[in-house]
Amino acid sequence: MISASILIYVGAFLSVLTVVVFFHELGHFSIARLCGVRVETFSIGFGRELFGWNDSKGTRWKICLLPLGGYVKFWGDESAASTPDGEALKKMTPAEQAVSFHHKSLPQKMAVVMAGPLANFVLALVILTALYTVLGRTVTVPRVDGVQPGSAAEQAGFKPGDIVRTINGRVIEDFADLQRNVMLASGDSLLIEISRDGQALQLVATPRLEEFTDPYGNVQRRGLLGIMHTADAADQVRHKVGPLSAFALGAKEVYYIVDQTFVYIGRVFAGKEGADQMGGPLRIAQISGQVAQVSIAALIHLTAVLSVSIGLINLFPVPMLDGGHLMFYVIEAVIRRPVNPRVLDFSYRIGFAAVISLMIFVTWNDLVNLHVVDFLTGLFS
Repeated sequence: MISASILIYVGAFLSVLTVVVFFHELGHFSIARLCGVRVETFSIGFGRELFGWNDSKGTRWKICLLPLGGYVKFWGDESAASTPDGEALKKMTPAEQAVSFHHKSLPQKMAVVMAGPLANFVLALVILTALYTVLGRTVTVPRVDGVQPGSAAEQAGFKPGDIVRTINGRVIEDFADLQRNVMLASGDSLLIEISRDGQALQLVATPRLEEFTDPYGNVQRRGLLGIMHTADAADQVRHKVGPLSAFALGAKEVYYIVDQTFVYIGRVFAGKEGADQMGGPLRIAQISGQVAQVSIAALIHLTAVLSVSIGLINLFPVPMLDGGHLMFYVIEAVIRRPVNPRVLDFSYRIGFAAVISLMIFVTWNDLVNLHVVDFLTGLFS
């Protein structure tokens, strides 16, 4: 018998990923159709087709066995990665060239490629706007209720009752804002303005990278000051939010996700963060299941976060990804001729190897963080 918790985890994971992938591919599909490109396949997942149908324009819509992504295959593509089929392109008739993606103008091709990631950002913005409009915004006063002995906060001079106003010039309105600005700043000096007994003071604190266990039992590492906060209902104020304000808050949230992603990547390359915190499909499934048991709203919010992340990752200039295609189109615009097919083929092979290597790496991280490796080691030791 499959336990109910496993069904929740799998169901939540498939729901979140399918929605995000569908809208990403729908972005490519929609703009391609507007540009007169014939779309051969719209696939959710990879591998063997489970079921599908053909629409009135001949596009095969299908759901495949491995639900870890998706693709749109255009007329003239050799593969799901939209690599051009050189031999087929040479043999096309004028009528076939008219609906071939690779015979479209450079601006049209760039628009089709950009549409996928942009659809992810739009999806996230719509979700967040709707959540803020329906649920409002709960703000928790960023007050210090306690200071851990020997912590970075104690060394900086924090005292119970202090209210944090800004961190490095960024306005702090909510205790969650305080946490967000500290978690990826371990080892960095932060200029923090506080209010103490009605007076404005400035403190300099350096968060320490510490390991902790979240409410779901996941072990994580992040920067901590050592500030304690009690969940007092009197400190929490729920504000009703109109559509325009909700849109602004949603846009701010999207910007924050993008900003923190780049901050984390930069800190990994600088050696300030461990790459072992990067997660893959198993981590997404775990988090999806845990969040789904909290509330549907939390799961919907996770969908928005994941949509921004997938849209952003696809814009990285890696061959095989949308950003890699855009990179070659920019090069083509500069040199005023298509990139040499051999260079493209070699680059796509390198990109494929890089993507597969990253998938293996993050999956290994998932297995370690979920203690699967420890379990297997114990079995055979």
